[in-house]
Formats: sequence, structure tokens, C-alpha cells
Amino acid sequence: MSAPLVPTEPAAADAAPAATGDDDDVVDPFNVTSASSTGINYDRLIVKFGSTAITEDMVARLERVTNMRAHPWIRRGIFFSHRDLGSILDHVERGGRMYLYTGRGPSSEALHLGHLVPFMFTKYLQDAFKCPLVIQLTDDEKFLWKDHSLAETYRLGKENCKDIIACGFDISRTFIFSDYEYVGHMYPNIVRIQKTFTYSTIKAAFGFSDSDNVGKHAFPAVQAAPSFSSSFPHIFGADERVPCLIPCAIDQDPYFRLTRDAAPKLGFLKPALVHSKFFPSLHGFGTKMSASDESSAIYVTDTPKQIRDKIVKYAFSGGRDSVEEHRRLGANLAVDVPFAYLTFFLFDDERLERIRAEYSSGRMLTGEIKAELVGVLQPLVAAHQRARLAATDEAVRTFMSVRKLDV
Repeated sequence: MSAPLVPTEPAAADAAPAATGDDDDVVDPFNVTSASSTGINYDRLIVKFGSTAITEDMVARLERVTNMRAHPWIRRGIFFSHRDLGSILDHVERGGRMYLYTGRGPSSEALHLGHLVPFMFTKYLQDAFKCPLVIQLTDDEKFLWKDHSLAETYRLGKENCKDIIACGFDISRTFIFSDYEYVGHMYPNIVRIQKTFTYSTIKAAFGFSDSDNVGKHAFPAVQAAPSFSSSFPHIFGADERVPCLIPCAIDQDPYFRLTRDAAPKLGFLKPALVHSKFFPSLHGFGTKMSASDESSAIYVTDTPKQIRDKIVKYAFSGGRDSVEEHRRLGANLAVDVPFAYLTFFLFDDERLERIRAEYSSGRMLTGEIKAELVGVLQPLVAAHQRARLAATDEAVRTFMSVRKLDV
């Protein structure tokens, strides 16, 4: 039996209505909008959601406990907020075991770069903690929310699974599952969780109306269930108190605030979370990526030419209106999409700092920083495409088979 977690946050309820970051920001699992050209006010969102900022001290402690350099995304503040990360580190330091949980809602054939962010970060966490990982494909959710058939959401889940596998997860420690296929194993926990959720709580947390189908109201318990180790007896046996760490974008937090409120009522451990900021649209921080507008995102299926053309034509620039003005004032990095994308995918800290200094001073022009970004993203996407080709149907079957994992 693993040692119990020691809470590092107040014992007050986590559940709260879907929050707003700034007066005109909307952040919930179904809507993320900001009226500001600089995007969501994350500092205010931390206060609204009641999470905790990831500090330099927390990053240093993570490195000590895992004996690994922290991922650039946590050092650069892209993963910026947490719930009970300190408790997970306490537990691991005492020799306890833990596991990771993340997921994907399969609503489209091809993933864009923003979809890769949680999986690439989860890969780092799996390597750092050397722990099991469960990945939920919420094909049922997409059937309830989208105009897709059951068969189509199931097929898309299997296709998306290949992109997930391409991120390099350890097959001996990773279980990927379709809700359609695995929900029976979790159903005892699902109904336990549902019994703790009231209709009014679900409506307040997610903004559902009386005209929404009843499946939407029931679904939050399905997303909550993988947070508890007893949902995976083939991995953890009879041990119901293996703590869970969930890396996710901050818009998914309402699901897990409810989950954390339900946990003590059921005798389970509260899951811990680390939250990421949002990956911006090519069109700017105040817009969103859309599958219906291919110019808004770089997709993992894009060719080198498509990547270059999209960046050159559509990536919103913080450069000035003329070369003379740009040389005098420098770029506005707060609204510049190419620099934001480099902050995500250029992992060389020294090179990124040189670009920041040159571009913000006006010595580097917009065309030059876009060329830098093209040079980073073309090989990254090409490498992903090669890895996906190696993710065969047999590999999918193995990753998705109910089996014992290395723990």
C-alpha cells in the first residue's frame, strides 16, 4: 500500500463555476475566448480558478525529485499552474508510486500542433517519473457534442491514437483506451462519482441548459473516473490509493475540480494537476484554431511548403508597420505569434533568448523571425510524420490492450 498523500493546499472545496480570466475572458471546457490581443490573463485566471502558480522553487524541487532537467515548457511558464503537485513530489520522495492520466477527444482526422502539447509534456513526465500512464480517448464525448456517428468517433479515436503513439511513449508503461471499449471496467467508479454530483452542480460548472442532452450531464463522471487507480485493476491490482497526476490545458480544470470534491466522499485520493496555457492560433491570441479554417493552425499532416506558406501569410506579427518604425521601436512580443510558437518549440534556450533580444530591439525583422520558425517547425513535423508511419495497427492494438504495465 502506498503512503498517503499530505495535502499542500487548503481542504476547501475545489468546485466552482466556469471562470473568467479577465472581464471579457471566457475559459471553460467548451469555450475559450479573449477580447484582448494578448490573450487570456493567466494571473487572474489562477485567482478565479483557485489554483496555485508554479514557482521557480517548485520547478527546482521537481528537478531534484526526478533528477532530470525540467522541460522547457515548465521552465518558461507555459505549464504555469497546479493543484497538489507538491503532494505528488512528497509522495515520490517517500518512495511511493504514482501514475499519469491525460486524454484526447477524437473529433478530427488530423491533429494540429496545439494538440501535441499535452502529449509531448506527458512524455517528459513519464520519462521523469518512470511511471505508468493512462490515456483516455473520449469518443463517447465527441458523439454527444458533435454531429458524428458512433462509428466515426470510434474510427477517429483509433487514427488519433497513432499520432499519440508517435510522441514516443513507453509501451511497457502506457495504456491507451477508448471509452466505448473500456467504460465497463470503470463503470463502478463512474456511478459512485455520479452519485456525488448534483444536477445543479453540473449545470453551474459547465453551463449546460435544460435542452442539452442528458449524456452531456452524465459525461463529467466518465472523464473523472480515470483519476482513481481503482479504475485500472489490471495495472494497480487491489491498490486503490495510487495518486494520479493530470497534465492538461487550464480549460479542462472544471472537470477535475468536481473530481477533487468527489474524491474524499468516496475514500479516494484527490488527483493532482498541472495546467498549461493555450497554444495560440496563427491569426493571433484573440482568435482560436479551427478545423474549418486550415490557415489558423499548423497540422501534423502539413507539407514543408504548407508550413512555410502558412507562417509567411498568416502568422500574426508584432512587427511594426514600416522597417523604419520597427528598427526604432522593436517588435511587440506580447502579440507576436511567431515568437510565441518559438517559445513552445525552440528548445535551445540561448538561441531563443538571442531571437528575443534581436527581434524586440528591432534588429531582427518580421520576415527573419518567420524564417526562424519555418526552420524549427518543418523538421519537427517531418519527424512526427515519420514516427506516425511506424505506429502500425498492431502497435495500436498493443497500446490499447488491457494488460499489466510496468509500475
